[in-house]
Amino acid sequence: MNNDMSSAQVTPRLQVVAYNVRSILNVGALFRTADAVGAGRVWLTGFTPGPDIHPERIAKTALGSEAVVPWSRIDRLEDCIERLRREGIRIVALERTEGAVDYRAFQPVFPMALIVGNEVAGLPVASHNLFDEVVSIPMRGAKESLNVAIAFGIAAYEYTRKWDEKPTQE
Repeated sequence: MNNDMSSAQVTPRLQVVAYNVRSILNVGALFRTADAVGAGRVWLTGFTPGPDIHPERIAKTALGSEAVVPWSRIDRLEDCIERLRREGIRIVALERTEGAVDYRAFQPVFPMALIVGNEVAGLPVASHNLFDEVVSIPMRGAKESLNVAIAFGIAAYEYTRKWDEKPTQE
């Protein structure tokens, strides 16, 4: 199910994949940030709720962005990654794990999909071999991670900035 039945030929530079994000408020915030950075699509995977399930609840934080940002639902994360890969999209996970690259040092290659996971469990370890890269946001406090929507916003704005600063190719 999705809000964009067209089969657009243009591949957007940034897409977001939300895997097993349990809070509808976080999903709404992901939509709002996706709109703010010009993301091309939000992919809802696993049990991530969306506008098709709770339209009135997502509107609390999405504030209408769920109606303007294209989105699709693919139940299995692996199937979503496979589809994106077939479209030539790099797969980048935002995850606190050993070996992850500091998000500031990462040089994105577009088009790319930024995958965020469950607020508590993150992304399944078994899926890590499906990612082209894993990036993380350093933590200096007592907690191990940020809220999923905030973490997405930090990384998405960093990569949008890097896109904007790229020299124009002729």
